[in-house]
Amino acid sequence: MSAVHLDIRGRIAELRLDNPARLNAFSVEMLGHLAAHLDTIERSDDIACVLVTAEPARAFCSGADINGWGDLSPAEFARHWVRSGHRLFDRLARLARPTIAVLHAHAFGGGLELAAACDIRVMAPKTTLALPEAGIGIVPGWSGTQRLARLLPPPVVREMALFGRRITADRALALGFAAEVAEDPRAAAEAIAEGVLRLSPRAVETAKAMLLAGCGEDSAAFIEALGSAAISASADRAEGVASFREKRPPVFPGT
Repeated sequence: MSAVHLDIRGRIAELRLDNPARLNAFSVEMLGHLAAHLDTIERSDDIACVLVTAEPARAFCSGADINGWGDLSPAEFARHWVRSGHRLFDRLARLARPTIAVLHAHAFGGGLELAAACDIRVMAPKTTLALPEAGIGIVPGWSGTQRLARLLPPPVVREMALFGRRITADRALALGFAAEVAEDPRAAAEAIAEGVLRLSPRAVETAKAMLLAGCGEDSAAFIEALGSAAISASADRAEGVASFREKRPPVFPGT
C-alpha cells in the first residue's frame, strides 16, 4: 500500500511519502492523501512549519508511478493525472507556512518537482536530481519546466530535461537550489524548523505571501488577501458587521 502520512508534533508538521517498494513514487492514492493533508494543514493555526520527507529507500521520490498513469488515455493523462498533480503542487508551494524538503536520497521527475514546490531543500551528500521523463516518452508535467526553471538557471534545467543529466547535491548547493547539504538531512531540517518557532507567525506568513507574489507564484491572491486584511482591521468593517446584525443602515466613519 502506498500512502502519504501527516504527522504533527507540536507546531511542526511532517508530510511523509510512503511507497518504498516503488522508490516512493507517487500513486493515485498518494495524490489523494496529499490533498487531504493539505486541507488539514491549511485549516490549522497551530502549525508553524512543514517538513516533506519520505520513507527510507534509494530515492526520496522517483517521480510518478508508471502503474498509475501508464494505461490512461491521452485525455485522461492530461486532464486528470497531470492537472491534478500540478494543482496539488501549486497548493503546496502556496501554503502559508514555510516548507522544507528533506532529500535523504535521489529526487527524480515528480519527486524533484515536489521538492521544488517547497520553500527550501536540505540534501544528503550523495543525493542527485534529475528530470528523466524524456527517457520514457513524456515531459515534466508537475511544474518541472515552470517553477523549477525559476529556481535553477535555464541552462541547468535544459541539461536535465533535454540531455538527461543529473545534478549533484554539491552543485545544487552552489546554485542555491539546496539550502544545506548534510550527512543527516532530517536533523538539519528539524534544526531549521525549530528556528521558525521563535519567529512571529504573522510576519513569516506575510513575508512568504510577499515572496510568492514577487516571483509571480500567487500575486492575484496576495493582492486580494492584502486588501482584505487591511479592510478587516478598519472601523468600516466593524460598523458594517454591526449594522447588518442590528438590521439598520450602516453609518461609516467620515460619511
